[in-house]
Amino acid sequence: MNKSELIEHIAQQADISKAAAARALEAIIGGVKTTLKKGGSVSIVGFGTFAVTKRAARTGRNPRTNEAIKIKSAKVPKFRPGKGLKDALN
Repeated sequence: MNKSELIEHIAQQADISKAAAARALEAIIGGVKTTLKKGGSVSIVGFGTFAVTKRAARTGRNPRTNEAIKIKSAKVPKFRPGKGLKDALN
């Protein structure tokens, strides 16, 4: 399912227009991004938790030249599924 299919699904399930569904989805995504940028986490009970973790700096290899390169540390988003989501899949 891509973004436009998700918007269509939200519009049908909530009985709202596609434009309203698109605005709602953008608001959710924006809220998650803003919270993660501030270092917080977003928990949706029954669905899961979005959080930020730090990935340490490390040494990698350029596959073309086999030369060692330094990879900087980075903040990366993580998603941990909740019990409700896990149960729905099994």
